[in-house]
Amino acid sequence: MYSCNVTVPPDLSRLARGLASDCFEATPRDRHSLLVKRLGDGRPSALARQVREALAGVGPFEARLSTIELFRNPPVGPGPVAYLRVDSPQLLEMHRTLCDLFDPVEGLEGEGYVPHVTIARGGDAGRLAGRTVRNRTWTIDSLSVWSPKYDEAVERIALPV
Repeated sequence: MYSCNVTVPPDLSRLARGLASDCFEATPRDRHSLLVKRLGDGRPSALARQVREALAGVGPFEARLSTIELFRNPPVGPGPVAYLRVDSPQLLEMHRTLCDLFDPVEGLEGEGYVPHVTIARGGDAGRLAGRTVRNRTWTIDSLSVWSPKYDEAVERIALPV
């Protein structure tokens, strides 16, 4: 299943890796991204075209990290999952717009969507919960269509669309 993602800036990826190093048993996330919406199957170019059309007029916007939170019992995979919460009203609006076009995955998207960057999962990942991080903001100025087959971005969508 392809997804629409935001690439996390290198400094935030370093932050997540550094936080994960405080765990002894958890599995750290190797690559960091921010899932906006699962798109389903199809040709990546066609999926990217649909995303561009749905987000016409959307320009770059800010996102902010503030705290480390947990998914204690995630619907998929081992828990707990420690993550950096991402605050951005524009990102939530983008997710809702894409949910109107691509069916939301029950329990993960729609009302259940929590924008986040995963730090680590399983084991002792819960020890990171509640920590605060220095408020960090960045500008989201592009999206990508992520391929599960190749484990990489296969289409780029620049903002403004």
